[in-house]
Amino acid sequence: MKWARALLLLVAASLAGCSTQPQAPDVSFTTLKNEVSGMKQLQGKVVLVDFWATSCTGCVEEMGQMAKTYEQFHARGYEMVAIAMAYDPPAYVQNFAVTRKLPFTVTMDKDGSLAKAFGEKFGDIIAVPTTFLVGKDGRLIKSYVGTPDFAALRQEIDKALQS
Repeated sequence: MKWARALLLLVAASLAGCSTQPQAPDVSFTTLKNEVSGMKQLQGKVVLVDFWATSCTGCVEEMGQMAKTYEQFHARGYEMVAIAMAYDPPAYVQNFAVTRKLPFTVTMDKDGSLAKAFGEKFGDIIAVPTTFLVGKDGRLIKSYVGTPDFAALRQEIDKALQS
């Protein structure tokens, strides 16, 4: 009986580090600064991926908190990618990013392929803002539909950066 218990403890310990969460899609994108990047280049960092639109009141309101969160954690290995929806006019997105001095990566989902790729992995993007927190291992930690509770989000980011 002791061997069975020891075996169960060994199996439980080996599974403790396993994650059943899906891996982020292997997508590339061109930033508003005309730099090519992607999720593969961001692996090893904690990444917040935010789908948003300039016509979305909640999206616009959350950007100040997103910038503060980025500035708080960036030096520790945190990145953020704000992906403007395909229906958002590029000139509006560019103007918003420049006038608000957004410190993180901003890109356009020109053909909807980024939303589709993330939707297939993490669940359909049915509303904006929709935000995904991805761990250093490239796996989903948490997703948010609507504006996240920033105190709770910051705790999640801090915890992910420590692991």
